[in-house]
Amino acid sequence: MRVRISQGATEAEAAAIAAALSSHLEERIEVVVGDDTEPAAVHEYDGSSSDDDGDDHDAGVADGADRQRSDGRRPTERERRLRAEIRDVHEGGPEKYREQLEQSAKLFVRDRLELWFGGDEDAFLFEDGTFAAFDDWHPDGVGEDTDDRLPADGLLTGGATFEGRDVHFMANDYTVKRGSMAAKGVEKFLRMQQRALKTGKPVLYLMDSSGGRIDQQTGFFANREGIGKYYYNHSMLSGRVPQICVLYGPCIAGAAYTPVFADFTIMVEGMSAMAIASPRMVQMVTGEEIDLEDLGGPQIHARESGSADLVARDEEHARELAAKLLSYLPDNAEESPPRREGRPPAQSPEDIDAVVPQEPNRGYDMHDVIERVVDEDSVLELRPDFGGEIVTAFARIGGRPIGIVANQPASRAGAIFPDAAEKAAQFIWTCDAYGVPLLYLCDTPGFMAGSQVEKDGILEQGKRMIYATSSATVPQQTVVVRKAYGAGIYAMGGPAYDPESVLALPSGEIAIMGPEAAINAVYARKLAEIDDPEERERTENDLRESYREDIDAHRMASEVVIDEIVPPSDLRAQLERRFDFYADLEKSVPAKKHGTVI
Repeated sequence: MRVRISQGATEAEAAAIAAALSSHLEERIEVVVGDDTEPAAVHEYDGSSSDDDGDDHDAGVADGADRQRSDGRRPTERERRLRAEIRDVHEGGPEKYREQLEQSAKLFVRDRLELWFGGDEDAFLFEDGTFAAFDDWHPDGVGEDTDDRLPADGLLTGGATFEGRDVHFMANDYTVKRGSMAAKGVEKFLRMQQRALKTGKPVLYLMDSSGGRIDQQTGFFANREGIGKYYYNHSMLSGRVPQICVLYGPCIAGAAYTPVFADFTIMVEGMSAMAIASPRMVQMVTGEEIDLEDLGGPQIHARESGSADLVARDEEHARELAAKLLSYLPDNAEESPPRREGRPPAQSPEDIDAVVPQEPNRGYDMHDVIERVVDEDSVLELRPDFGGEIVTAFARIGGRPIGIVANQPASRAGAIFPDAAEKAAQFIWTCDAYGVPLLYLCDTPGFMAGSQVEKDGILEQGKRMIYATSSATVPQQTVVVRKAYGAGIYAMGGPAYDPESVLALPSGEIAIMGPEAAINAVYARKLAEIDDPEERERTENDLRESYREDIDAHRMASEVVIDEIVPPSDLRAQLERRFDFYADLEKSVPAKKHGTVI
């Protein structure tokens, strides 16, 4: 209907008249002012009354639901209803679970996504599966605050921009049956993983799950496309795209496998736990009484099992750690790690020789060498409290990401124990998967001996470390900082393992064993036959000095065992040049399906 009003009416008055008449007459109204031929205002009836105006204004997806469009039209009632349903889904599960989050100082899942992706309004790109299980709890368009609420089936998935890079994500909603997993949520999880395989983009798992929804297990537990497929997909994604998992709650049973399948796992102090079974189940099966913190808390997995790569102080710190981790890694195995502008070391390289003791048996902290070699504030050490005899860390030299594998003389003289060997092997394997060059800093008496380490699998874990070093195809630089005894030089990228360079500092030594052990093994009987104590000591010193002449860096360089003895002050510059020079090299392994060592 077209309505003509008197000359002099304003556009605002014309719009108000059009809206009122449209609502009253339930049809489209055009208002023309005076003798004008074109309408000053148009209002399309959308099935709602003027009394409803403003009711649907809300944050997020509903913003602008009633905003008048440029042609004077408003969204239809159908769209208004959809936006109301989406808002209801976004409210999450029952209020009592929201209260539990507050008591635990944890964020509601959508607030967590705001923390991760909300700094830029365009960073949260899209969500998939908002209406998963919708008909099971919202048949009338009204969601009640009961345990039957299943918004998004308790699992959020989608795409976002994180630190300027596109990523896939999943996040459990604790307020929906404590983040448990059921058929529709499982389907969303699987689709996200399968899409990541196609896009070649990193995956973030923000976990807070009590495991599979036992009372609804039909249709998702044992199916071909059920929860077991998670770990198949994890395996297919492994080494293809970086997978980073952050734990925000007690992840039990099936939920505990995602963290250990991921490339990197971050736990949050005071929140996280993961275990194959809950304390109640453990007590039922074994009789052991134990709380969740002692069963699978952050310190258990950071110090004892080695399953936690990093432990965050709180939710904000967890995000910072994940951002730093991703900064060393490419989007996928076919791309190169991102390079930044280089920075000088935090400490002067001129101090390196003063840091390394002349005496081969004196301890020191290898971090003091690392800080004099790599770019300032670029070190991120992984699993620092597990297998402390070896340091595994990401860092940068001249802005180039590298992976560092370094013996730690400050911990048990730098001898390689089983857990340290396992940690190093996994780190080397991961760096190689994502094209991160490796730097070995060797100062070790070799693999530890003794009955306990044999029981702990020193041969098995040592084998895996040597295998990882042998199979790596990224550029490798090895530095003999001080002692490189026994099979330690093999595991630490020695001459036989095809590194691009083997460098030594003047304090370096390479030998089957150290002087004391060698003299005892070879000359014990001869020394025992010398009755005069002074003569025995003199002979022992002569043998020791003669032995050390045979194993020191100069002899190794003379025999071309090593490539170069480097003045310690020049080490940083030498490494930067060599990593640059060998950046594009091609290395290959024999054609085969795969090795059998792991």
